[in-house]
Amino acid sequence: MLDFSEFSGLVLFMFIFTAGFWLLIFLLTFVVPYWIGGTIWENIKLKRDAKKAAEGK
Repeated sequence: MLDFSEFSGLVLFMFIFTAGFWLLIFLLTFVVPYWIGGTIWENIKLKRDAKKAAEGK
């Protein structure tokens, strides 16, 4: 059997481990695609603006 200090250490470890796991899942499914999509969208806007500026001259 575990005494209280071992049990509390195990609970703390499991909490940190699962929090890190869910943070990793969140980052890989929402933050990274949002960042990549925003970068692509910004590049498209910059190219479109450069094209408009080149046509206007």
